[in-house]
Amino acid sequence: MIPCIAIFHIGKKSKRLLLFNQYYQVVKEEHACPAETVDEDGDKGEDLAALTHWLRTAWAALEADQGYDVLAVNFVTYGASMVHLNEDFAPVTPLYSYLKAYPQELEKQFYDTYGPKLQLAEQTASPPLGMLNAGLQLYWLKHLKPATFQRIRYSLHLPQYVAYVFTGQLTTEYTSLGCHTMLWDFQALDYHAWVYAEQLDKLFPALRQHYRPLQTNFRCKPIPAGLGLHDSSSALIPYLKQYRTGFLLLSAATWGITLNPFAKEPLSQDDLQQDCLQYLTFRGDKVKASRQFIQNAHEVQVNRLAAYYNKPLTYYQTVRYDAHLTEEAVLYAGYADARTPIPVKEKRALSTRFALDLALLSTYEEAYHRLLELIVQQQLNSLFVAAEGDLSGFRSLIVDGDFSRNELFMAMLRRKLPNLKVKSGRSAQDSALGAALALNIWPY
Repeated sequence: MIPCIAIFHIGKKSKRLLLFNQYYQVVKEEHACPAETVDEDGDKGEDLAALTHWLRTAWAALEADQGYDVLAVNFVTYGASMVHLNEDFAPVTPLYSYLKAYPQELEKQFYDTYGPKLQLAEQTASPPLGMLNAGLQLYWLKHLKPATFQRIRYSLHLPQYVAYVFTGQLTTEYTSLGCHTMLWDFQALDYHAWVYAEQLDKLFPALRQHYRPLQTNFRCKPIPAGLGLHDSSSALIPYLKQYRTGFLLLSAATWGITLNPFAKEPLSQDDLQQDCLQYLTFRGDKVKASRQFIQNAHEVQVNRLAAYYNKPLTYYQTVRYDAHLTEEAVLYAGYADARTPIPVKEKRALSTRFALDLALLSTYEEAYHRLLELIVQQQLNSLFVAAEGDLSGFRSLIVDGDFSRNELFMAMLRRKLPNLKVKSGRSAQDSALGAALALNIWPY
């Protein structure tokens, strides 16, 4: 039997079970795509019961597979999602989608009570994002669904719920608290005053450090089980172990998140207005992060291209990079600080966003190149903010996630950033690798 670490990687679209050997190579990978469900308001979201069933079924199948001996297990999931349990540890609510609209009147009530808005955002390192601020999901439940809220005894971030499924233990940890939840005061290093005022702190299990793993059983044998991690924060772990200075990490999947663990300047209100915030590493250290919602834009426009040019939905995967189909690149390497004016061509790209006029583009290939140019341009502006306006102190840009396998995306980044070494991550599974490394089972 191959000794290995098992990682459950829960993405928005697909769920994966990966096994890493002692060299941190993936020796087995399984995928599942549980169907979505709708909540009581008719909004789509994760089917929590289906997810839980898959987790347990996949684990049982792994126990029955005599080819592998699991020595430890950990969990990594997307953020901004919470599971609320009652006294009997049963879910009280659906797993609400962070894309769900937040009521404007309730948002106004919240900031009238606990604002000013930008001051609160600066203290919690959380731009105002509605349901993407996980803390505001609880505020929403308390004030608009009080009967449901009264049944909640424990509130878990999604990674910690997955850990609970395997361990029966309830925890809170830094990476989930530190991903734009609006719960954590980055200056006081504690829950924010508004959380105590609303008495929400009573719902959160005790904060636990990752060097103190939990425990579960594999074939009736006790093994360490991680606390679970937020995916973007987990993706940073392999590089924090490998590099000490000089890199940016672009975690390019559902969100294109540029992580700068070497930021020197405090988070400013100007940063927040550009959707730049701070995350927490699994050790509780601050990381400056700037985000773009690139996969949603990509998915919407790829569907549009497929319909317009009468191609399969996956046709974009066959498109090879052709420099002749791109416009003149804007080179970021020469920019000295973030106050440098954005060139007119960039402003035009930003203002039009992703609204391509397909009637002017004769082929799917040309249209897809233009789409990727717009996506890359958005991502570069975000990257530049995370880098605090100066790329000269960085040697490498490491790209992980689904877009690291997109030939056009990577080629355009390299063309626009000639003074940086732009490279794909160690694997396309850096979030899962980070979760494996956090367990410290084998040296890396």
